[in-house]
Amino acid sequence: MSEVEQVTTPETAPPPQPWEPRIIAFLCYWCSYTGADNAGTARLKYPANVDIIRVMCSGRIDPDLIMSAFARGADGVMVCGCHIGDCHYIAGNHKTMARMPMVARVLQDFGIEPERFVHEWVSAAEGEKFARLVRQVTEQVRQVGPLDWPGRMRQRGVGHGQDLHPWGGAA
Repeated sequence: MSEVEQVTTPETAPPPQPWEPRIIAFLCYWCSYTGADNAGTARLKYPANVDIIRVMCSGRIDPDLIMSAFARGADGVMVCGCHIGDCHYIAGNHKTMARMPMVARVLQDFGIEPERFVHEWVSAAEGEKFARLVRQVTEQVRQVGPLDWPGRMRQRGVGHGQDLHPWGGAA
């Protein structure tokens, strides 16, 4: 007995899936992550394009994490933390407030569109705000299209990032 192989021809090939952006969201454990959880609990509708990474404090997000997210295949990155004055670690979000504009400028120097990086304060009670933010960022990133990090780095003479495997991919 021989097995029959199914041959895929252009006529039988499944239609290509439309591109969907991949967004990495770094969320503060105490406020923003809880806000995202509240959005889910309230069954608020927002795109499933966001991969959430919970951190204890937005002040602990090193700019290199953001760059690594882009280098490993993210089309957009969100950083969300507690509102100023509500940080469980007193001044962690003050560090975030100082770092994120600098990160945005560095990303622009690398040719990364400003729509791909969003920094926002989201409290535990702001599930609707989180859902709205995800919808907004997803649409912004759809408008600018896929990010070709290795291609952009080659254009600027930077070799880093071409040898990195995507998050969730084989190492």
